[in-house]
Amino acid sequence: MRRKIMSLTLLLAIGVVGGAAAEPWDDWCDRRWGRHGWDAEMHCEVREMRLEAPGGVLHVDAAPNGGIRVEGWEGGDIRIVVRVSAWAHTEEDARDLISQVEIETGRTIEARGPRRGRRDSWSADFWLFVPNGVELELESQNGGISIENLDGTLDMRTRNGGISVSNVSGDVRGRTTNGGLDIELTGTRWQGAGLDLLTTNGGVSVDIPENYNGRLRTSTVNGTLRTDFPVTVRGRIDRALDTQLGEGGPTIRARTTNGRVVLREY
Repeated sequence: MRRKIMSLTLLLAIGVVGGAAAEPWDDWCDRRWGRHGWDAEMHCEVREMRLEAPGGVLHVDAAPNGGIRVEGWEGGDIRIVVRVSAWAHTEEDARDLISQVEIETGRTIEARGPRRGRRDSWSADFWLFVPNGVELELESQNGGISIENLDGTLDMRTRNGGISVSNVSGDVRGRTTNGGLDIELTGTRWQGAGLDLLTTNGGVSVDIPENYNGRLRTSTVNGTLRTDFPVTVRGRIDRALDTQLGEGGPTIRARTTNGRVVLREY
């Protein structure tokens, strides 16, 4: 059974109250675009809430027009920050739209609100802080997905948006149709089962530490492949690469159909 939370902390983007320490999302609304492709007024709110970590899979659904950002943290619960934006003929109408948006929590975290029209619309972007070991399913349609500093089991899917992972470990999978893959590997090897990311229309960028160990599999159908990371292969590197890095280890797989692949050493 889901709990509905309208707003535990509203309007954090207005400012910090009572001299409290600034949070990284305090200016999140300021970073949102001001127009919606037509002569519309916009309003934005940031809401914050906490959720006890579930015993099973936690599903985050930002569809149709929201992005998802997840960061690992040392807290035992899950901290959820949601940016709700609305566009309408007047700012008052936009505020009214936002007041009707509810954030549902439970095993599925999602936003529900009034039906979107041709001249008024709303969206919700999610920023989660989760403990290591949580199993996540992340889904959107028109929005990117970003994961940082986390060890867990992750399954990510979006249609129009990129996927970014940095300092991540565990069993991580992701798919997008229109968007790039941005991967930053850390340490000396992948900790966990491995990484498997796929895009149809978008480039692949992989930053690899010096002396990294693992198996790297990457390819493109319509694009080029460039690397400044030393690899050992037999034959010519064309549009596909399957190689062992250092002493080997879990597989890092990143593939595209239409886009270039760039491997960089740092």
